[in-house]
Amino acid sequence: MKRLLLVPAIIGLLSCETVPEEKSEVFKTYFEVTEEQETPPYDEVISFYKELAREFSSVNIQTIGETDSGYPLHIVTYNPEADFNFQRLREDKLILLINNGIHPGESDGIDASMLLFRDFAMEKIAAPEGTVVVTIPVYNIGGALNRNSSTRVNQNGPKEYGFRGNARNYDLNRDFIKNDTKNARSFARIYHLVQPDVFIDTHVSNGADYQYTLTHLFTQHDKLGGELGTFVNSTFRPELEVALSEEGWDMTPYVNVFNRPPQEGFSEFFDHPRYSTGYTALWHTLGFMIETHMLKPYPKRVWGTYEVLRQAIALSDQHKDTIKELRLKMRDMVQSISHYPIRWALDSTKISRLNFKGYESERVTSAVTGLDRLKYDRAKPYTTYVAFYDGYKAVDSIAIPKGYIVPKGWEHILELMRTNGIESQLINKDTLMELEVYSIDSFGTYSSAYEGHYPHYNTRVISGLQHIEIQAGDQFIPADQPGIRYLLETLEPGANDSFFNWNFFDAILQQKEGFSPYVFEDLAFEFLQSNDSIAKSFEQKKEEDEAFRNNAYAQLKWIYERTDHYEKAHRQYPVYRVPRAE
Repeated sequence: MKRLLLVPAIIGLLSCETVPEEKSEVFKTYFEVTEEQETPPYDEVISFYKELAREFSSVNIQTIGETDSGYPLHIVTYNPEADFNFQRLREDKLILLINNGIHPGESDGIDASMLLFRDFAMEKIAAPEGTVVVTIPVYNIGGALNRNSSTRVNQNGPKEYGFRGNARNYDLNRDFIKNDTKNARSFARIYHLVQPDVFIDTHVSNGADYQYTLTHLFTQHDKLGGELGTFVNSTFRPELEVALSEEGWDMTPYVNVFNRPPQEGFSEFFDHPRYSTGYTALWHTLGFMIETHMLKPYPKRVWGTYEVLRQAIALSDQHKDTIKELRLKMRDMVQSISHYPIRWALDSTKISRLNFKGYESERVTSAVTGLDRLKYDRAKPYTTYVAFYDGYKAVDSIAIPKGYIVPKGWEHILELMRTNGIESQLINKDTLMELEVYSIDSFGTYSSAYEGHYPHYNTRVISGLQHIEIQAGDQFIPADQPGIRYLLETLEPGANDSFFNWNFFDAILQQKEGFSPYVFEDLAFEFLQSNDSIAKSFEQKKEEDEAFRNNAYAQLKWIYERTDHYEKAHRQYPVYRVPRAE
């Protein structure tokens, strides 16, 4: 039965002098009314915030952008000064953005944010003096509308919840860089409108059993880089843990294991730009995910998330000037470096020790499979030090160019640039330019579908200078702009989440012209006769490679690819690098 928590007629009768207790009864959340066992349907979430905004001048709600569900995204802003102009606010305020319901089955943050905004508006808790708080009430609206009570098989409440996939069955926490969904493109609009200094994404997960209700997943500090990365790892994170501990909430780094005991040690999660905090890090935003433990009772998870948000807001407010200053420093630093890391690997020499609270476990015979299974014993809690590998090192980097030229035919790429606030300059006339050109040398491709793609990996390129005829209407994208990290992560083919690796350039991988052996045989013979060095290389390859020696077509193809008949567009990456002046 649907519960009408807010009655407009009653709301209209409430005056500014109404005692807080009466308002508190009116603004009870669905979570509270259902004795903390349920999370509200999507429409009730939005209704709650709309009524809150009508009653309190400190709260504002607005729609921004579309989603694949057909419903618009909303943002709700809390500012006691009732100023909601972000351009003006960021001049002296810190802005903190909370994203909820990216996986609507993980609804803890949806309920916690409703409680938090209500308590801020009603002055039940102290408001931050220098921080404006913004939330996306439900990001994955399509998933939220797809309510059920069975798909979160390991989760302890609520009674009903949304589904992980969105209206097109995309996992939105894999879509921040490729922007396949309307949700992700609208998030980019929101992010660049708000330009948050701090970003928090609320989640629920479980890969092992342990005592904690709360874990955190901060954007990887080495990747975030500079003094900002150090501040996150050495100041903000430990201070947040201490503040929560003082309120009776223990919190530990995200337990990055699956079906194995945490006491064996685990590594920090590396958030590539496909993930929310990996994306926001491209603009030097301090970000982290709250990951509550899905086996814990729902009320405890919601109130734990509430407390993390409350303490993180207070801590952000306390360090407001430092965070804003370090973000500016990081922006300037990236503009000044000559090389940028595009591949990272876990540094096994960097080991921290976590005083970890877990449960004893053992391997026993499964009653289902008859094979070994992992079983935790909650009657046997322990506290012990475990190895935590929290360092990553760059293993490959690229020289940062002056900029990139994207031909006008690749409009999809140019549209993504515009969506993400990247500035470009129109080339007005045909121009012959000496540019650095990549040829795709090698790559792997996953055999299983992943979020609408069969992504590439381990991409390697060969580069060289060529004279390229640039056409009027092509776009020059300078590297010297705030979105430089976004440019490098998307347009460098070797970067983990590059547009090449997400299949946006697969057309160049298919050869469009070819040869018939019976015709090309004579041309191949004439070509070798007039190119001694190539002929010698050909004979050497036949001598060294038995498979090649016994494959006539492979030999003709090898020769063909070295003639002028072979198409230059095959495997030539169509985004060109403009070299920096020496």
